[in-house]
Amino acid sequence: MNLEQDYEKAGFGGRLPFGRRPAVLVVDMVRAYLDRDSPLYAGVEDAVAAGAALVAAARAASVPVVFTKVEYLPGGADGGLFYRKVPALAAFQRGNPHGDFVADPAPREEDVVVVKQYASAFAGTSLAATLTAMSVDTLLICGLSTSGCVRATGVDALQHGFVPYVVADACGDRDPRPHEAALFDLRHKYAEVVPLDAAVELLAARTP
Repeated sequence: MNLEQDYEKAGFGGRLPFGRRPAVLVVDMVRAYLDRDSPLYAGVEDAVAAGAALVAAARAASVPVVFTKVEYLPGGADGGLFYRKVPALAAFQRGNPHGDFVADPAPREEDVVVVKQYASAFAGTSLAATLTAMSVDTLLICGLSTSGCVRATGVDALQHGFVPYVVADACGDRDPRPHEAALFDLRHKYAEVVPLDAAVELLAARTP
């Protein structure tokens, strides 16, 4: 019995239906993961390109797009234990260009931007209230990194009542092993995990 079969036999891997009011959530697609002089550089250019395609499909379908980024006070006083545990997070101190959004995808003036200090986009932010006010019931999640902020956000999306659809090839990590392990865990316990083409089809089906 392989690992997939073992999880299925144990009762993991149920299905969550795609909702009627989706939004795309772009988690921390910022320069820190693309700039080679950054301690967080991860070689995730392909994932960022897939994220740009997902955002373009959302805009074509008039589906809202929400972006997140990490920002800390100088010295990281608002980063708590997370900042102490991961010294590389100093790359996100206010004013450091590593914390800036990539060129594409990037927020437009009308897009919601959530500034966070912890892994989950829901931890200590107004994201859940904002999504509820927008009547969103489903999140197509992409971003960086898969095993960190994407996974934490996917788990919390479920726990806040939003159906999480993680777009696998629009997520990236510094190594394929934590990337695949995080997707496996999300798929069997917390979220649906779909490829980019399937996500684009789901968005296109909701074009006005």
